[in-house]
Amino acid sequence: MKVYVVDNGGQWTHREWRVLKYLGVDAKIVPNTTPLSEFNSVDAVVLSGGAPSIFYEKDKLGLQDAYLDELDVPILGICVGAQLIAEHFGGRCGPAEFPEYGKTEIEIHDPDELFEGIPAKIVVWESHNDEIKDPGPLIPLASSRNCRYQAVKHPSKPIYGVQFHPEVEHTEYGDKIFQNFLNLARK
Repeated sequence: MKVYVVDNGGQWTHREWRVLKYLGVDAKIVPNTTPLSEFNSVDAVVLSGGAPSIFYEKDKLGLQDAYLDELDVPILGICVGAQLIAEHFGGRCGPAEFPEYGKTEIEIHDPDELFEGIPAKIVVWESHNDEIKDPGPLIPLASSRNCRYQAVKHPSKPIYGVQFHPEVEHTEYGDKIFQNFLNLARK
């Protein structure tokens, strides 16, 4: 299995790559300006977290709108990647009323395939100033006390977004979330 991790300049992009490698995947970090033609043999894509703001620096998010429109593989957006997915499909993002950093408990309302086999409440690692305010047509899957949309899913495509960081060792069941995501690509 081959997975590209699209680099948005996040501090944990290499950790996302490493988790995928540990799970036995041929993973590669690619710039977010990588042409679509170079994605023709990938089985899944991770849109990494990153430093750019979805509002003020969208030009630094490269070709990811094209990836969301043109790729027919499972896509997982993490942090700013999730925000990009929400904005792309008609949702709205904004500054968090309570920016979250460190450990936070989330509640999974709809386990769907991404959270299959995971308890309804888990502790995750956060690092965000901005968040999804309105998911638009996306289906909400999880929330926390301070963030209403911790995880979302596209209604008809295998596209998911998580506000938290499953790649960080402090996130409970982070490896399982990645494994569940990879299982979507194996179908």
